[in-house]
Amino acid sequence: MIVRSLLVCALLVLSACGPHFIPGTQIADTRDSRAILDVMERYRSAVEARDAKAIQALVSKSFRDNAGTEDPADDLTAENLGRVLPQMFARMDAPQVNLEIRRVDIKPDGMAQVIYYWSTNWRAPSLLDKTQRDSELEQMVLQKEDGDWRIVTGI
Repeated sequence: MIVRSLLVCALLVLSACGPHFIPGTQIADTRDSRAILDVMERYRSAVEARDAKAIQALVSKSFRDNAGTEDPADDLTAENLGRVLPQMFARMDAPQVNLEIRRVDIKPDGMAQVIYYWSTNWRAPSLLDKTQRDSELEQMVLQKEDGDWRIVTGI
């Protein structure tokens, strides 16, 4: 009986020391993971609002994204976002974006990898009549700069 009681107490102590997760996720509940999720939400909101300046405020000075192609002509950088994003957003009506964050992997070197499922609907009246849909598994890389998490690639 004493052995069983000791075993139950040991299990309770060990389970209390286990990792804590952000509710509804398998993401460790830390200050950094919450800050990264906040960046992801601000990014999602900025896309829906078609707010290029808000997105620019989230990216690192070293930001670079190849736009999913091998052609460097369509690469996005911290320098050209202010010109490219408003042009992209001008062709788009009513974007609706859903991000389902699957994993946040924070590295000791101040970098973080976020794996997320992106689904979006938008209208491009000047190009097509029908609402467009897109969804896929994506990766965003962030870097801690001056105490804030900034997007390095993956928008």
